[in-house]
Amino acid sequence: MDEKIFTDIIEETRPVVLGAIGRHLYPRFYHAIDDVAQETYMRAYRSLMRKNFRGDSKISTWLYTIARNESLRMNSKLSREEEKLMLSSEMLLLEGATDISENSLSAEELREMIKGLPLIYREVLELASAGLTEKEISRQLNIKSGTVKSRASRGREILRKTYGGQEHE
Repeated sequence: MDEKIFTDIIEETRPVVLGAIGRHLYPRFYHAIDDVAQETYMRAYRSLMRKNFRGDSKISTWLYTIARNESLRMNSKLSREEEKLMLSSEMLLLEGATDISENSLSAEELREMIKGLPLIYREVLELASAGLTEKEISRQLNIKSGTVKSRASRGREILRKTYGGQEHE
């Protein structure tokens, strides 16, 4: 298969592939549309080079299936990454807050607890739980890095004092 033929296939099937991705990729992952499309065409190209396309269906139907499968793979991959980030953010957020963390808080419970904090602590902890670094929080809030540290520490302390002794289910 030469480059021209494959380029023609891409041009002809782009709407079908993008449609499949749009239908099967979670909206929160739309930033990965280009990656899914690229992986779809890479898989198709490798398969065509190995002569694995039997021609039982139209090539657009075959590519739709590949795009759907790649979208589902990307959903799984990015969902796992989201979960890891959420867990690590929460662990960092509650670092040293053993009374709270031992009660196995859910992410939603933690977010609700943070909502009850005064604004200056809440905004720092919300950004930290979203995965932003100390430096990024400092820039976004236009405050010094030391202020970010102290507000995060004070916010965690308030959470420990307020919720530390309560049971969470």
